[in-house]
Amino acid sequence: MQRKKVFISSVQSEFAGERQLLFDYLTSDALLGKFFEPFIFENVPALNANPAMVFLNEVENCDIYLGIFGRDYGFEDAKGISPTEKEFDAATLQNKVRLVYVKQAEQRNHKEEQLILKAENVIVRKNFVTPEQLKTAVYASLVNYLVENEFIRTTPFDATLHPEATIADLNEEKIRNFTEIARRKRNFPFDKDSDIIKVLTHLNLIKGNRVTSAALLLFADQPQRFFITSEVKCAHFHGLSVSKPIPSYQVYKGDVFKMIADAVDFVLSKINLYVGDRSKSEIVDVQYELPIQAVTEAIVNAVVHRDYTSNASVQVMLFADRLEISNPGRLPAGLTVEKLFTAHNSIPANPLLAESLYLYGTIERMGTGTEEIVKQCSNMGLRKPLFVQDTEFKLILYKTEQVTPQVTPQATPQAKELLKIFVGEMNRVEIQEALKLNDREHVRQNYIQPALKQGLIELVYPDIPNHPQQKYRLTAKAERLKNECYLPSV
Repeated sequence: MQRKKVFISSVQSEFAGERQLLFDYLTSDALLGKFFEPFIFENVPALNANPAMVFLNEVENCDIYLGIFGRDYGFEDAKGISPTEKEFDAATLQNKVRLVYVKQAEQRNHKEEQLILKAENVIVRKNFVTPEQLKTAVYASLVNYLVENEFIRTTPFDATLHPEATIADLNEEKIRNFTEIARRKRNFPFDKDSDIIKVLTHLNLIKGNRVTSAALLLFADQPQRFFITSEVKCAHFHGLSVSKPIPSYQVYKGDVFKMIADAVDFVLSKINLYVGDRSKSEIVDVQYELPIQAVTEAIVNAVVHRDYTSNASVQVMLFADRLEISNPGRLPAGLTVEKLFTAHNSIPANPLLAESLYLYGTIERMGTGTEEIVKQCSNMGLRKPLFVQDTEFKLILYKTEQVTPQVTPQATPQAKELLKIFVGEMNRVEIQEALKLNDREHVRQNYIQPALKQGLIELVYPDIPNHPQQKYRLTAKAERLKNECYLPSV
């Protein structure tokens, strides 16, 4: 089909950044770019024509009028009317689809106030504060236009209306708590006492009494009633690979805010925390072996950008040397793993979720998450993170190296011999047979106990030393010694 023309109207000097942002977004977005052709006057070449006539001709040729109103009214002609108002009037007279977005402002030109009132009398307009909020609102409006006109029959997962759920399935207290935090952190134009219908409408989360998937994931009492795979599975392994039994395993459910917080807490409770002293300051320095911000950002990305139509879940797996976070889904068209290391356009798979998490303060800046992860790891001197796109998307964060020059001479000859024969998980009998020794006590005192003390092997069931199925396995320290030092692998 022929792309629909979108005329972007505003006071150019006030909204130069927003105009260019929308033009770039509508041109490059994988979905919207197929259906819409934006127009801004800045991109018109020099012409021997009256600018006002150029504007009005473009309005006449457009399918959608997109107005951005703010503080200023703009240049006035001899009759005291600005180009923006002329364009709105022309779009109204010609029965164009009109989308109007009003930026929050403490003071406005009185004529701009009158223009906003004129628009409110004939259409529903949306408020915004930041350019990202404007982009999200435009996205929702244009996708709704495509659906209503049956140009597409599906919407992004988080923008779809649930066939059964209603506003009654949302938790009002959660919405008011969100509103209070968003107002404090992002100057959200509503407070905790505001009408929740207006709040949800502003966030593009409801239509009438029906609610979107994003609304349920954000504010439902039990989102898993509607989306069973909306969960985060967390596992902690002492070694370098997946092995059973799993020492620690948790499945976190609830709204997206809770799942993210629980998953981050799980990781921070399992990784090492280094505590300094007061030699330089009364405040004791503390530092985790992985940067907290990078861990949080990685988990947020997995929850926000996952494919919620998949039967798979977000997985957080912590190993002795690394943290792996994976989620079902693929990178958007045009975005590669190489681009994730630098600044790139924000193309969230679930933009309504992303917008709400930004307002809540969970996401600091849109489109900078992976770049910030790389920066945080670099600042700690860690190995560069690894991004992997396969059947799922995976991010790997590598821990602080803990091997020191003193480790090697501390290993006894018996411990070295033990490590040479060690394969997977072994019990005492298997160790004794591999060493080809007959004296059980000799093996225990001279091989197993020293290796335990030196941190080269560990119990599979550390909390139950006398477990009937007790076995031993190599620690990360031993694996590094085998791979990097003097012990050949067997």
